[in-house]
Amino acid sequence: MAVPKPTTMVLRRRTRAPKRYSEDEDGWGCDDVYCVRCGSGDFGSKLLLCDKCDKGYHLFCLRPILVSVPKGYWFCPSCTNIKQPQLFPLVQTKIVDFFRIRRSSESMENQSNIKKRKRTCSLAVSKRKRKLLAYNPTEDPQRRLEQMASLATALKASGTEYSDGLTYRPGMALRSANCAALEKGGMQILPKEDIETLNLCKKMMEKGECPPLMVVFDPVEGFTVQADRYIKDLTIITEYVGDVDYLKNRENDDGDSMMTLLHASNPSKSLVICPDKRSNIARFVNGINNFSPDGRKKQNVKCVRYDVNGECRVLLIANRDIRKGERLYYDYNGYEHEYPTEHFV
Repeated sequence: MAVPKPTTMVLRRRTRAPKRYSEDEDGWGCDDVYCVRCGSGDFGSKLLLCDKCDKGYHLFCLRPILVSVPKGYWFCPSCTNIKQPQLFPLVQTKIVDFFRIRRSSESMENQSNIKKRKRTCSLAVSKRKRKLLAYNPTEDPQRRLEQMASLATALKASGTEYSDGLTYRPGMALRSANCAALEKGGMQILPKEDIETLNLCKKMMEKGECPPLMVVFDPVEGFTVQADRYIKDLTIITEYVGDVDYLKNRENDDGDSMMTLLHASNPSKSLVICPDKRSNIARFVNGINNFSPDGRKKQNVKCVRYDVNGECRVLLIANRDIRKGERLYYDYNGYEHEYPTEHFV
């Protein structure tokens, strides 16, 4: 028997999403069922009935919205008594343990020196060669704790363990299956200098020098990410991570935020990233509304798949300068053009 879902989370499936719907495709009447938010019984295939009170809600009328019909039991906001997420304690030892931060003052100092040298080099040649840049952490240690606590709050609320790399679990795809050479049409190779920049970002995160980002809870969009300081164009925001599995195993999965990792010529070898169990801040970066000119203007991050030493990796990269306080958005339909974003704000 399915376990009731305690909260209504924003579902963001990014591969093989359902096609856009129309009023005529439902095939069943809704004369006696209507949405308590908008009062309409239209779009029956997008009308959820609460398993406790039998009241109806359109997926797109819920706040935060739902993109797909969840499997198993579903309970409306009134019956679940949804509240603001519980804040993660702003305690250094708890944050260090949650993110498994390596404690070494000497290594931190050495890494800081490397970081400064790398960033100076990158800035000097970025206009000519368009190299990727390492993110610039906030200098204030207390503010970094607040940034990490905001991410821990979102991860705990969604029942997700922190991870900053792709994970290969028993019963899913093996690491050997992640072969960039299988990509249909070929995959863009990440240059050596950019690989060094990516590795630098990973090392900074290991030391507790997180990206200058805050995760905030919005009543309409759910958890979302905003810049906590100025971020320069072409800065690596983060890597999209989670459990790696075959697409064929997940085609009927309603797990949120799945991302294409490998689009193979042989569909049986295609891979997806599943961040529902293990993930990082990438899971909470929201998508633009592809059907609205204003929505498309909000995009300030691009999602790019790279061949990194023969393996597929997915990076979120700033595609323009991002000012402090600006929320981060990217195009969920950058590859498949199948994700239903027409109701995104």
